[in-house]
Amino acid sequence: MVPTFNEAATLQEVLDRVDALELDKQVIVVDDGSTDETEGILERWGGGEHRHVLRQPNRGKGAAIRAAIPHIDGEIVVIQDADMEYDPEDVPALIEPIERGVADVVFGSRLTGGRPQRAYLFWHLVGNRFLSLVTNVLYNTTLHDMETGYKAFRVDVLRSLDLRQDDFAIEPEITAKVCLRGLRVYELPIAYYGRTYAEGKKITWRDGFKALYVLVSVRVGGGR
Repeated sequence: MVPTFNEAATLQEVLDRVDALELDKQVIVVDDGSTDETEGILERWGGGEHRHVLRQPNRGKGAAIRAAIPHIDGEIVVIQDADMEYDPEDVPALIEPIERGVADVVFGSRLTGGRPQRAYLFWHLVGNRFLSLVTNVLYNTTLHDMETGYKAFRVDVLRSLDLRQDDFAIEPEITAKVCLRGLRVYELPIAYYGRTYAEGKKITWRDGFKALYVLVSVRVGGGR
């Protein structure tokens, strides 16, 4: 699934790279109210048996992910951002532990090394490590990158999560609810081509504070 909001500069490349994957796949793109050239790109890309385009008013990444879930036909799903920070070439490695039957969820980690990593914003790194530490303390786990946007799931597992967050807080919500249930979670190193704010990065420090709130509230609320 590909949630997108005003990512026309990179959307076509993402779709081309996903299409090039030698996998039996379905691609669901959710346009979350884009105001750039996204609509034209998606019209040219087109729908079809294995290509689905959904459109909704701008509500956020979480709302876009929830909108796509009822349309999934397969047994494994990957969340692929449209900004090319994550390389679709990593998809086969992400889904392999699930295909092998040893994982329910796989997190693509930007912080474990072994793949190309752009040197990016220092305070984002500090915030991510802090939130990962909080996650590990609250949920007794060992994640290195709880905020990663690159995740693969068994479809039945994703559908079973009671997801409510509309914005970027969907990431800590997924992490918290997966960990709270004691699901089999694996981490794999992924390439990360991070952007600056000048290049279009959208997540801010405010999202970090909300992530902390979500992590704690899910733990205290027992999954709600």
